[in-house]
Amino acid sequence: MKGKITNNQKRWLRWLCLVAGTLLILFLGLGLLRDRKYNVVSAMLAFLACGIFYLNYEKREGSIRRMVLLAVMTAIAVGGRCLFAPVPGFKPVTAIVVLCGIYMGPESGFLVGSLSAVVSNIFFGQGPWTPFQMFTWGVIGLIAGLPGVSKWLRRKGPLVVYGVFSGVLYTLLMNVWSVFSLDERWNFSRYLLSFGTALPFTITYAVSNVVFLLLTIKPIGEKLNRIQIKHQIF
Repeated sequence: MKGKITNNQKRWLRWLCLVAGTLLILFLGLGLLRDRKYNVVSAMLAFLACGIFYLNYEKREGSIRRMVLLAVMTAIAVGGRCLFAPVPGFKPVTAIVVLCGIYMGPESGFLVGSLSAVVSNIFFGQGPWTPFQMFTWGVIGLIAGLPGVSKWLRRKGPLVVYGVFSGVLYTLLMNVWSVFSLDERWNFSRYLLSFGTALPFTITYAVSNVVFLLLTIKPIGEKLNRIQIKHQIF
């Protein structure tokens, strides 16, 4: 029927709404709340991520299996970040989030990424940076799960490239908060300076992403792929 929205178009619309809604909440926190209600902003982002996820899977069976698997992957990401806490910038969180996107879909990648940030910050410290971490890790997981991208990332070469890209993207997005946190105004020169200052961290983070992706793609990726083939829950 002409004019009828297809399921694929609905999914793209949900992804756009997810990113647009997240950006709106972030700038609401920066502008109106002035970073003082970061706990409220973090909760709003978590509810948005969960809402989009449930909206996509509300009519499918196996919801308990999905929830359990998502909880396990989030716990692995949080545990990995805590385990490698003594090594600055060298964390497996991005690798776990990327694998979730590749094998479980973009909504799952965003959900695990955002929840991993807010849950792990219970141990590392909550602050106005938490919503930006939620958004950044969420977007990295969402991009990895997009149709075409997820198939491309199942090969080692593209996976290495995406690991480096994720490290750079993390710094680029987090530096937006760094600039606004100084005087609540955008300053492009300061943004470039922040990126230059964070370059050693970015390199370390990009290398850690590649290392952990190569180490986990086979054991975790194969298990997630087997679960998907057997139960068709994502």
